[in-house]
Order: sequence, then structure tokens, then C-alpha cells
Amino acid sequence: MVALAQERPGSFADLADKISPAVVNITTATSVSGPAAPNPMVPEGSPFEDFFRDFMDRNQGPNRPRRSSALGSGFVISEDGYIVTNNHVIEGADEVTIEFFSGEELDAEIIGTDPNTDIALLKVESDDALPFVSFGDSDTARVGDWVMAMGNPLGQGFSVSVGIVSARNRALSGTYDDYIQTDAAINRGNSGGPLFNMDGDVIGVNTAILSPNGGSIGIGFSMASNVVTNVVDQLQEFGETRRGWLGVRIQDVDQDMADALGLEKAAGALVTDVPEGPAMEAGMQSGDVILSFDGTDVEDTRQLVRVVGSSPIGKSVRVVVFRDGETETLMVTLGRREEAETAVPASIEQQADPEEAEILGITVSTLNDELRTQLGLDEDATGLVVLSVDEMSEAYEKGLRAGDLITEAGQQKVSAAADLEDRISEAQEAGRRSLLLLVRREGEPRFVALGLEEG
Repeated sequence: MVALAQERPGSFADLADKISPAVVNITTATSVSGPAAPNPMVPEGSPFEDFFRDFMDRNQGPNRPRRSSALGSGFVISEDGYIVTNNHVIEGADEVTIEFFSGEELDAEIIGTDPNTDIALLKVESDDALPFVSFGDSDTARVGDWVMAMGNPLGQGFSVSVGIVSARNRALSGTYDDYIQTDAAINRGNSGGPLFNMDGDVIGVNTAILSPNGGSIGIGFSMASNVVTNVVDQLQEFGETRRGWLGVRIQDVDQDMADALGLEKAAGALVTDVPEGPAMEAGMQSGDVILSFDGTDVEDTRQLVRVVGSSPIGKSVRVVVFRDGETETLMVTLGRREEAETAVPASIEQQADPEEAEILGITVSTLNDELRTQLGLDEDATGLVVLSVDEMSEAYEKGLRAGDLITEAGQQKVSAAADLEDRISEAQEAGRRSLLLLVRREGEPRFVALGLEEG
């Protein structure tokens, strides 16, 4: 059988002609303070004194601000003049000028920005309806599909490059990252320009390149349109983003954790902490595994963050969690992430009687005032302090280190070595191959699953 493949067009000219009028060049101007200019050494009372003073006043003068400019790209998304670009293209700009394919120039107003996704929304006023392009569904883009990038690379003016989707769902450094990787040539100045599919729909905003020399080596990244459209809608309506907030700290579930929890597969988002907020009010607990959010299966923490962030604030959603071997559905009313304040986790009951023990390659001790002071812990903090870790142990391999505080084992609080030993015995009797520990380091919680020896 002959495999079917997307046929390469004989020419991309028709597509380029169709969409070029909606692509724009962006020039920004910014006032920057310059160093004070050196004053000429003119003796006081010299006949040249007034001449040099007038010269300095007319030109640079001490502390006279200088103007800097930058170039980028963008695209029109509505006939009344809304334009999308990257936040880093216009960040800090005093003036933004839009140059259209026709050569016409218009001043733009910054409607709103979102540094988290590096997206900005601009607006120009025009007597005529402007040519524009529409967003497509980035989720339908497949690795190997043809794409076209347009923009203003290196300040050379309107330029077109083509390539394929090289990879999907790339993450760089942001919380909401969902990048399409492409080998279509993207260089400096392309930032903010559109990435089109062969239907002429925008499926990405060209944002970054990976390069050892600053030029294109065929690894470019475009923020997926399904992320961008949600941001643009909020910027257009509110002038700012209003993301949903669940109010939990989470981490991914690996296979060891899944075994320790009794999950069939390593998926979902494991809740490590529930500060005061929407999730706490709904009854969510540390150790819950979020399996589904508002009808969407949760594969990992990255997906959960994106789907929560794109949900409207104030919405009541069903969240399915796995707890104590069973699923439970909670109703959570989402807050607003931008207004969320960091909350201190609720304290846990203190137990004393310092003691040490070596368990699973870890030497642990109950807390006393001296250890609390050394570790900078609150007076009411409890748990088992890790004094040392055998470098040949699995615990060391999983990242446990001296100074860590183990607060839970098997999703139950521990404050004595006997508690930890009891949790190990219970897990072995239940046929579990690993035990889940909740570990805090400098206040930050995470779960670690340690394998159990056959006993």
C-alpha cells in the first residue's frame, strides 16, 4: 500500500498573497536616561563660556534622555484594528508605530499585556476596514504539517518562510507554555509574527528561537493559538488577564508514586499542599490526586495548570480526586490567580520526645527546639528531620537530603520514628511495593515514593 501524505504545494505564492496584508511591522520608541555629557573645560569668564553653554542646551545637555527603538512583527485580527504581538516587542515602549504591508503607518495604543505567555494586544484607529486574519485550532496541527511564518526578520521588512511542525506541546520556562516547534526560518524581528497553516489560519505566535549564534538554525517556537486566543479575549474585554485559580500546590505522579497510592497508571496531579483558598473550601486535601477537572482528564500538572488558568473565575467546576483508594468528586468555585495571596499551610499537632532511627537508608530524628531553630521552622512544626542519607540508598537517588522534613508517610502524619515504621508495615501488609513520603524543604512540599524491601 502507498502511504498517503500531505502533498507539498507547487508554490506558496497564493497563500502569501492572501495573508500578507494582515501582517504588520512594529517599531517602538523608548526614552532612556543617558549618562551626563562631559562639559568642556572652559575658564570662568571666558568669552567662549556662553557659546558652549548654548551648544550643550541645544544638543545633549546633562542627563538629556535618549531615544531607543526596536523592531518586531504582529498581525491584525479584526477589521477595526486590533493587533496581536509579543509582550517583549512592546514592553516599556513610549510609542508604538505599526507599518502595514501597503506602507501605511499608524500609531498604536497598548490595550493589555500578558508577560506569562508573552502576548500583547494593540489597537490602531483607521478610517478604512483593515485586512485581518483569523485564529485556527492549534490542537489540530500535526507534526509534519506545512506551516508558513511571516514577519520582519532582522529589520529587513516583510518576509515569508516555510517549514513544517517539528514538535508539539513544547515547554520553555513559563507556567502556561504550549509551544509549537517549527523549522520555518524565524529570526530576530520575527517575534510577534504569525505562524500560519495551509488554510491561512494563525495557529501560533512566533516567540523564540533556540540558537547558539543568534540566527535561525531551524528550531523556532510559536505560542499555540489555543493559548493565545484565550489571553487575547481577556485583554480585549478587561485590559488584563483573569485566570482561574484552584489554590493547590501540585506535582507529577511517577510510577513509584502510583504504586504507593494504588493508582492503576501514573497520571494526574498529586496535591502536595492546600493553602487557604478555593480547593481548601471545597474539602481538597494534601495527598489527593486530581484525576479530572471540569470534565477533562488530567494527564499531568502542566495540563492542569493550563486548563485551570483558562477557566473563568467564579465558575463552579467538578474536580475528581483519588483519595484512600477511591474516587471522590468535589465542587470547587474558582478564584482569580492574579489576586491570590500566598497562604501559610495549617499547622499540625506537635509531639515531642526526641529520638533517632535509621529507616530505608535515612537517619531521622523527631523535632526539638534546637532542630527547629537550625532549620528555621515554626514552633508548631512537626515531623521527622532527616539527619543523613545513605548515598547508596534509593532515598538519596530520589533527592532526599539532610535537613529535609518528612511530615507524612502513606498519607498519614508522622512525628516519631515508630510512626514511619508503622506506615512501612501497613504498606507491606497491603501488598504495596513503595511508600509515599511528603517531604518539605525550606517550606516547599513534594512527594517522594520509596521502594519497600520484601519482608
